[in-house]
Amino acid sequence: MPKARILLASLLVSAVCAFAAQAADLQVTVTNLAGAPVRDAVVTVKPAVGGWAVNSRTKFSWDYQMVQHNIIFDPHVLVVPTGAEVTFPNRDKVRHHVYSFSPAKTFEIKLYGREENRKVVFDKAGVVSVGCNIHDGMIAYVFVSDTVHVAKTGADGVAVVRGLPAGAARLAVWQPKLRAAGAEKVQSVTLPAQGVLRQTVAVNIRP
Repeated sequence: MPKARILLASLLVSAVCAFAAQAADLQVTVTNLAGAPVRDAVVTVKPAVGGWAVNSRTKFSWDYQMVQHNIIFDPHVLVVPTGAEVTFPNRDKVRHHVYSFSPAKTFEIKLYGREENRKVVFDKAGVVSVGCNIHDGMIAYVFVSDTVHVAKTGADGVAVVRGLPAGAARLAVWQPKLRAAGAEKVQSVTLPAQGVLRQTVAVNIRP
């Protein structure tokens, strides 16, 4: 191999290693005002510099599907990157009519039955409220993210956003029942060069 190629390869490896050494994780615990954990809260982090926007190759580790079963949508909150194709399989014995009037995505899936499937592409960032025109109690949300720095809390209220560059960043917590403009709470954080930064964010949640 020519010396120039060897040098270039070495520089690339060094750059990757340097980035990995400087990347940090942010662990966010979301609670209500009484200190109880809040699930289905979406945490996004947008660094002042070095943040990664989603692109056509972005793939999150979970399935992009919202299943209908027991007359509910599962999951209640689904996080996908901008441009993702989401499937809506029906596992119920009854038919559903899925729709949304949200500005980020307006769509309608007319009546379809058990073991049938439909697909929708979410091509604009934002929160999409999803309902069923037959069953008013069926409500769910598709959170369409324009950044790869995103995670959702589980039953323990914890979300971990990995691989963040050091420096100032904007931390946002969204949850459908959060009492705030846009159902979102935003605060500033300073990310370390490496390791784990732990933050607790208390939010006002509607009953």
